[in-house]
Formats: sequence, C-alpha cells, structure tokens
Amino acid sequence: MNNQRYLNRINYKEQVAVNKKVLFGLQAAHLLNVPFENLDIHYHKPITLEAASIFEKMVDKKRGGFCYELNGLFYQLLKNIGFDVQMISARVYTKNGTYGEEYDHLALLAKVEGNTYLVDVGFGKFSFQPLEVTPHVVLPDPYGLFTFDIYQNDYWRINTLENNTLMPQYIFKNTKREFSEFKGMCQFHQTSQESPFTQKKVVSMATTSGRITLNDTQLKITEGDTETKLEFEEALFLSKLKEYFHIEV
Repeated sequence: MNNQRYLNRINYKEQVAVNKKVLFGLQAAHLLNVPFENLDIHYHKPITLEAASIFEKMVDKKRGGFCYELNGLFYQLLKNIGFDVQMISARVYTKNGTYGEEYDHLALLAKVEGNTYLVDVGFGKFSFQPLEVTPHVVLPDPYGLFTFDIYQNDYWRINTLENNTLMPQYIFKNTKREFSEFKGMCQFHQTSQESPFTQKKVVSMATTSGRITLNDTQLKITEGDTETKLEFEEALFLSKLKEYFHIEV
C-alpha cells in the first residue's frame, strides 16, 4: 500500500510519527475527507476484505466505505507508520436493547505514549478523536461526551453521555482479530434484510462545522446547532451525490 497516496487522500500534510498528536490528526483528517457510505451494497457491487481493492476504491476512486473497509484500511496505514495497533470485533447496541453478533463491527485499538485508544473512522457520527480506554471517566470530544464502562465482566462498553444519561454504542474485548475473521459478517451486512445497511443508501461525512448526510430522498446538513434538511425525489439521488460528495458510481 502506498502510504503517501493514502495521506494525500485524507489531506494529511503533517510529518508522520508514532505519537498521540499524529494519531489524533490522522483520525480527524480521515473523518473530514472519507465518507461513511454503503453504496456498493445497493448497486450490487460485492465488497471484499482485500486491502488492494479497498485502496483502489477509497484512494484511487475517492470513494468511502463502511466499517470493514474504512477501519480495515486505516489499520494498515497506522501499522505501516509504526503504530502498535490491532483490529477488534465490536457488537453494536440495537434498538431492542441487545447487542449484535461478534464481528458486527470492526474497530481499532492503538497504544501510544503509555495509553490505549479506541480508534474508529467507520461508525458514522461517533467520536471525532481517539478515545482513551479507561473506565468511568467522562471524555469530552467535539462530537459530544463519551465514557467507557465494563459490561458483563469481560467486555468494554463505549457510551455517549446525553443529558446525564448513558447511551450504549457498542461492546468489545481487547482481543486481537484478523481481517479475514470479519468475512462472514461483512457478507451478512451486504445481503441480509436484517442488516441496517441494506435498508437504504447512506453517505455521511464530518465537516469542520458539523456533518453532511445523504440518503435516498434527503440531504441533511448540520452546522453547529443548526440542522437543515432538503427533501428530494429519489431519482435525483445520484446528482446530489455528485454535487455534495463528488462521488460517481
């Protein structure tokens, strides 16, 4: 993988090194330049867990992807730079109060300057910065407040804190995983009607002032506390995609 082309893709212009500042800068740059998107699922283009094909899609074609692609390739970049980083399996909190299957979500743990951080560029609107994995500490982030606790003795759980109420996001163990272990759930999320990714097209990316999100019939732009929604006919989706995300499929 060509590190410099990847860095150019995310518009990261600083000198790379193995330290906290660079880790935080890389995550921010990634979130601001590479969207979360599930378009290949809806246009029936198989997603494979091969770094070369993901690199071509994200870097050469300037597309985005979903968690397996985004965090999978970001892992490779961090590893190439020299970070102590590993893939982890996360189980996402569901509307009915349970957690998804193992390998439901791919996230990263990176160790730097004596601390372990949860690194995630593939969970849509989530933390803008890596989150230090330590229990019962409120972690301020540009996208809100986060905190870790222990779930069922052997899982870490990451929560958002909203109006003094914990909102679970997902649970994970500090167990190193290989990319190939996610193949089954990657296939599930592309094909199953039970997967949230097969329900509608979604493209979403952070901006310096908020977030821009496009689905089948709606464009939502958030700037600070202001949210603007534009409804449109589904036939206009591809033109909106090109106009706001510069993506052609």
